[in-house]
Amino acid sequence: MTKPRILAFGGSLRRDSFNQKLAVLAAAGAREAGAEVTLIALRDFPLPVFDQELEDAEGLPAEAKRLKQLFREHHGLLIASPEYNSSISGALKNALDWVSRAETDAEPPLVAFSGKTAVLGAASPGALGGLRGLVHVRAILGNLGVTVLPDQVAVSKAQEAFKPDGSLADAKQAAKVKNLGTRLAQHLAKLLA
Repeated sequence: MTKPRILAFGGSLRRDSFNQKLAVLAAAGAREAGAEVTLIALRDFPLPVFDQELEDAEGLPAEAKRLKQLFREHHGLLIASPEYNSSISGALKNALDWVSRAETDAEPPLVAFSGKTAVLGAASPGALGGLRGLVHVRAILGNLGVTVLPDQVAVSKAQEAFKPDGSLADAKQAAKVKNLGTRLAQHLAKLLA
């Protein structure tokens, strides 16, 4: 049986990102459920703002190719997305835009997304915990051919929710976040069986 491979990351570039912390906690649940998890930080993939003319002149930037290869190598995506002005972060949208680009005319459309399954989480200082932004992330991923599971977690008042060690203060909330990774790993295991 093939072991599920999951790519996990937060959609922020901030070094002390609440969403990166959320991705770490959900990834632990996926690992415990038997998945192989690759945890990355978007800040480690510095990308220019997507520009068709830049792509035409120079092709895909090296960091976009590296990120796209990671997407291709994994069965599932665990994305913790911050909410910026009730929507997706610019960093996450830009990364998805670059990863969606074909490197050659022979490459199938959206090859890095096709057949993938994802779960979503969000952490935000706001009262809704990033829920409004997740609606947009879900729509974008669905349009790219990703199956997005209905399971999602939103952590409100994130500045108070996380302890200094990165764990969540509320045990019930921590269990929900961990279960997000568990559910993705279990779903992928069934698909790969």
